[in-house]
Amino acid sequence: MSLISLPSGSRRLWPLWLLALVLLLAAGMVWQFWPQILLQSVLWQKVLNREMTQLLQQVAEQPHQAGVTLMLFSLAYGVLHALGPGHGKVVISTFLATHPARLKTSMKLTLLAALLQGGVAIGLVTVMLVVLQTSSRTLHLGSYWLEKGSYLLVMALGIWVGWRAIRALRAALKPVPKMQIHAIRPHHQHDDNCGCGHAHLPSAAQMEQAVSGKTQALVVFSMGLRPCSGAIMMLLFAKVIDVYLWGVASAMAMAMGTAVTVSAMGLLVQRSRKLAEKLGRASATAQGVKVLMPLLALVGSVVLLVAGALLWQSAQPMMSSGLRPF
Repeated sequence: MSLISLPSGSRRLWPLWLLALVLLLAAGMVWQFWPQILLQSVLWQKVLNREMTQLLQQVAEQPHQAGVTLMLFSLAYGVLHALGPGHGKVVISTFLATHPARLKTSMKLTLLAALLQGGVAIGLVTVMLVVLQTSSRTLHLGSYWLEKGSYLLVMALGIWVGWRAIRALRAALKPVPKMQIHAIRPHHQHDDNCGCGHAHLPSAAQMEQAVSGKTQALVVFSMGLRPCSGAIMMLLFAKVIDVYLWGVASAMAMAMGTAVTVSAMGLLVQRSRKLAEKLGRASATAQGVKVLMPLLALVGSVVLLVAGALLWQSAQPMMSSGLRPF
């Protein structure tokens, strides 16, 4: 009696399929319990927000003890604040799912976007309240227009991604010209230093340029131009009780906490894409993969356009609380 043996390719791929199954099961569980997770996150944010306002009141008298605790609570608040739905997470997850970005590039985008969001909040409050000494209503109006500008950039990113996807799709569907033999040359063994002028494998620089600098900047600004509402509220309170520099430090700690959560999500999306590419190359034809990736990018561009348009329509000129989940 002979045992049924799997092909060598299938034996090599079974860990990848197992990992994909685990990821799908984990995603299903998170989806099922997401309302409870989000509700608990909001409750914890309220507790942290109350504690941070009390610490801001104590920081002038106890700068070492209260200040360190304030930074830790602000970091935790940023981590929880980024768990809720938001346009930044839509942008980065859609972009990384449809573009071959390296891990270094993915982490750089999420970190810069989170720091930019905190920096915009600090810059807005500093200019409007500290330098120009305008009213809080004017501050909220400035935040509103920055928010609208961020949503415009989301739609611009969707247009740019769609344009590149259409070009890639046209190139993939272009018929391959018939092979013509003009001359027969001796067999040549390629290596890295053979000097034949052919590119055998994409270099690290070429992989880095797969997502251009302009596209990266558009992703970062579309995510980070909208100021963090929680940071603005902390800065306002710090300005009122005359501990503004501690408010700035708290806002930057929030930005770092946001970066932790968004970077973890970006890492998961980037690794999942790599896994899908490996499984796709093993189980599909090369032509199918060439067509599938531009199609996914085209779907991603539609998601960005629709999300940007809906957010543009729903933006409100006044913020009632620093506890908005996104």
